[in-house]
Amino acid sequence: MFQVLLSIIIFLTGLVFGSFLNCVIYRLETKQSFLKGRSYCPLCKHKLSWIDLVPVFSFIFLKGKCRYCQKKISAQYPLVETATGILFVFIINHIFLPGVSFLMLSKSTIVDLLDGGFFSQNLILVLFSLLITCFLIIIFVYDLKHFIIPDKVIYPAIVLTFIYRLFWILSFELDLTFGFWNLDFKKLLNPLFSAAIASAFFLTIFLISRGRWIGFGDVKLGFFMGLLLGWPNIISALFISFLLGAIIGVGLILAKKKGLKSEVPFGPFLVTGTFIALFWGEKIINWYLGLFI
Repeated sequence: MFQVLLSIIIFLTGLVFGSFLNCVIYRLETKQSFLKGRSYCPLCKHKLSWIDLVPVFSFIFLKGKCRYCQKKISAQYPLVETATGILFVFIINHIFLPGVSFLMLSKSTIVDLLDGGFFSQNLILVLFSLLITCFLIIIFVYDLKHFIIPDKVIYPAIVLTFIYRLFWILSFELDLTFGFWNLDFKKLLNPLFSAAIASAFFLTIFLISRGRWIGFGDVKLGFFMGLLLGWPNIISALFISFLLGAIIGVGLILAKKKGLKSEVPFGPFLVTGTFIALFWGEKIINWYLGLFI
């Protein structure tokens, strides 16, 4: 029951964050600050009241139309909000809850978990994962709409991931008076190697095609993916991304929505592959290797 209640709370929180991400995506396009200024209708520019800004529910209540100009609201808004909520729940259930049966928690068990650093360690991981999820959603939507991965998003994502990786190689043991820091920089080699391999792979494609097949933003995104996923999960992400790209591409051609020379943004496929690898990367690799054993 606790897990269900927590998932509902996290989902509703994700809806709110998704609403904010929609604001970021729009204001990146218009080169406005998303940290100040009230939200407004992108069509008639009328400032919105609180009743217009309730994630998903306002869209349903207003029947997908602006309350002031009656023009259609893009389906992007409820879709991004819902996707953010679902991904937030996935992260909480995939990272924070495994290994802990909240249904059986007693007061002494909670104290033991706190003393053992369970919540502090996992809290950092969860917060990082939620923040990275926000970056990935922005990249997905912005590249899908504008065929570009904005530097204002990908560079902070890379820096944040590197800082997280650097922080995580510090194993901290705390007692009542002081702590000990044991450095193991070898743990940083795996994500750095993965980032170099992924970015070099995309850079090769970019140079050979002279930018016709993929953009340089995909090179940066590849570096970020490698740094985030590490080896061998980066292989799962790349395989899934190209597989999805091929399936969707062929489907669009057969449906006569695109031609052989049509431009299709690859960023959304890379982001999708990243999410799948985050949740099921090791299982996919083990399944694939099991086919040859």
